[in-house]
Amino acid sequence: MLCVFKAYLNYWNLSLSNKTEFYRELLRQTKALISDETDSIANMANISALLFDALEQINWVGFYRVLDGQLILGPFQGKVACIRIPLGKGVCGTSAQTATTQLVNDVHQFDGHIACDATTNAEIVIPVQVNGDIIAVLDIDSTIFSRFDQEDQLGLEAIVAEFEQSLSVDVK
Repeated sequence: MLCVFKAYLNYWNLSLSNKTEFYRELLRQTKALISDETDSIANMANISALLFDALEQINWVGFYRVLDGQLILGPFQGKVACIRIPLGKGVCGTSAQTATTQLVNDVHQFDGHIACDATTNAEIVIPVQVNGDIIAVLDIDSTIFSRFDQEDQLGLEAIVAEFEQSLSVDVK
């Protein structure tokens, strides 16, 4: 698997002409990273690292896991983060509670935003579901206002869907 992933990294250096192609390649890389691994934490860690390395103008990528009725910090790349977030609070808690992607162009205008990093201005959060239950959220932050658009949302949701397919019913 490592050799396969290195081949993808070599391809990555080629110029990708548009976001659709970019996310198609990123999805292929995600599949290569997680296809032979069943540990959800290991896969969250590698997905976070891949996205942090591949996406431009971001300052944090990571997962919050749903445990004991709240979100608890999982694998991530970036600065130190909030450890616990109540469901329904902030962008991450709202995504988890509503089971919907939250694309926020200006986090300072989001009612109840939790500022783990004061330099963050835009955020996208995608819920991760197994058997209809939210088990985590993927959170990506940027210092750039309006950094994320519908193409980013579709591409990132496809990556989360691939991750969801890799999860067993026994996710802890």
